Amino acid sequence: MPPRDFLERRNTLWARLRELTPGTPDFGATLAELSSLIGWERERVLAGLGLTPEDAPPGREGA
Repeated sequence: MPPRDFLERRNTLWARLRELTPGTPDFGATLAELSSLIGWERERVLAGLGLTPEDAPPGREGA
């Protein structure tokens, strides 16, 4: 993926996560996609959003 495409996709996913409700299937899917794209573990992505694993339990997301 060209660097510009990577940055645009990464930024889009971060913005989408900020709009979604933690614990929903869409949130879980978007979080998983971002995590895979940037190589961060789930907990680190959640921390980047100011959330803890307890704020968005994976079982509720369908992850």
